[in-house]
Amino acid sequence: MKLVTSLTSPYGRKVRIVLLEKKIPFQLQVENPWAPDSVVPTLNPLGKVPVLVLEDGVSVFDSRVIVEYLDHISPVGHLIPSEPKIRMMVRGVEALADGITDAAVAVYLERKRTPEQQSADWLVLQERTLYRGLEALAEALGEKAFYLGNSMTLADIACVCMLGYLDLRFPEIDWRTAHPNLARLADTLATRGSFMETVPVV
Repeated sequence: MKLVTSLTSPYGRKVRIVLLEKKIPFQLQVENPWAPDSVVPTLNPLGKVPVLVLEDGVSVFDSRVIVEYLDHISPVGHLIPSEPKIRMMVRGVEALADGITDAAVAVYLERKRTPEQQSADWLVLQERTLYRGLEALAEALGEKAFYLGNSMTLADIACVCMLGYLDLRFPEIDWRTAHPNLARLADTLATRGSFMETVPVV
């Protein structure tokens, strides 16, 4: 199978980490989805990465759909629990982390527009979402080592991928001081091979 993504996409990083943790062989194809000659729109009508292209040519898109599929096809290190309530919690943290990422990407893209084109109200709305989301993630983690306590799940992966994107695009956001428990989680996972191999680069 082939994963089409950019090296800065936190959603793509989440999928790459899952592939590496579950030891699923894959080919990485780096694409800029915004480039005029990008193949991404031919694989995903939404024009977004990541896209997982299966052996039969079928394209799977949206990172949450992709990781669900990957967790089912390999018995190695399941990252999404099967018990409904615990599964809901893990997917809920993933959704929260992805929502924060959505807000951060919206701010990043808005700031790339000329000053006269930017919407101050839109930026304030997205920034409020981002900070509220960080507070909710920190509250959910509490003093636990991982969101489920003693073992890494997709919740931890999604959270740390989001934090890595903030470090890349918003170094002025001091989330480490504001939320030391999130910093501990990020530092713990930073030493794993799958996270070291996928550190976002511009």
